[in-house]
Amino acid sequence: MLVAFLATVGVNQSFSQTAVIQGQDTTQRVISTAVPFLGITPDARAAGMGDVGVATTADPNSIYWNAAKLPFAEDKIGVSLSFTPWLRKLVNDMSISFLSAYYQLDDKQAFAFGLRYFNLGSIQFTDDQGGIIRDFTPNELAATITYARKLSDKLGVAISGRYIHSNLSADLILSNQQETKAGNSAAADISVYYKAPLTVGGLESELAFGANISNIGAKISYTNANERDFLPANLRIGTAFTTNIDEFNKFTLGLDINKLMVPTPPQVDSQGNIISGTDPRDQTLLSGTFGSFADAPGGFSEELKEFILAIGVEYWYNNLFAARAGYYNEHAEKGDRKYFTVGVGLRYKLLGFDAAYLLPQKQTNPLAETLRFTLLFKLGDKDKK
Repeated sequence: MLVAFLATVGVNQSFSQTAVIQGQDTTQRVISTAVPFLGITPDARAAGMGDVGVATTADPNSIYWNAAKLPFAEDKIGVSLSFTPWLRKLVNDMSISFLSAYYQLDDKQAFAFGLRYFNLGSIQFTDDQGGIIRDFTPNELAATITYARKLSDKLGVAISGRYIHSNLSADLILSNQQETKAGNSAAADISVYYKAPLTVGGLESELAFGANISNIGAKISYTNANERDFLPANLRIGTAFTTNIDEFNKFTLGLDINKLMVPTPPQVDSQGNIISGTDPRDQTLLSGTFGSFADAPGGFSEELKEFILAIGVEYWYNNLFAARAGYYNEHAEKGDRKYFTVGVGLRYKLLGFDAAYLLPQKQTNPLAETLRFTLLFKLGDKDKK
């Protein structure tokens, strides 16, 4: 049932936004977008740290968090494969897979590739009388290519291009006689990374900052109609402090702040009439994206509620074993995702393994007990460029 509902959300263009506009709850204005899988943490390392990753040290999954880190990676070539069974408390056939890889051309440049695939499981479409139309397996994917470059020993930048394909219920005829189709779009990311060595209490340390604007791209449509949905454009900024306690022990503290660059739903009365704000479906890409920092009907106080805070820690012993923990906090009126995470990591020669586990504050949360797994491979020696 959940999978069928998700498919319906995609087919009906702005179903979630319409539900806010036409529903009875006039206090909560949860921002909704198309292809929300683009905002789901794909790898186990960041997931174990409370979904923190914009300023942590580089690995192949930096293509998602902040591709500007890639020229600073310790290895010349890295490959990562991640798998997440999704919403297993509710269904047993949804999953997210993520393949990422990078290659450093020299000391200053790196190319990267990433592929995300979201399998929404098998569903059965029926007509108004309950008759079976057909079985279908909705799926979504995003393919990304990246170029990253060092501007100095401390500063890096990157730009990424992304193709997005969302096939939720292609070739169905809706009750309004519109035919559904797969949605396609393109988007871009821009990121920056800065790190500087320092000494704290006599210990060698490093302070890093990162910023990433992701999924800036054309709206997506699932029918031949003119109505289109916003992509989950997102601003992520953060910092990470790493200190080497001694030659065997290393500790990192990271902090990320996120905000969707998508219009806030308007304030409505009990009949669904707009009191203040604008219907997101009526906004253009530019006005909706860049106006998203000052469009909340509740003013500045509501804008602040749209910022999501994530904090995480990582401990390494001898660069062989890692323990991680984190906390993710979203305001109750903007989605109410609040959860703790824990994770572990292992590294041995050319191989690595990470795992993460999610513990929500509320036991009824469908994300409860989410597991993520990541395999990492080193395929090149940086000293032999």
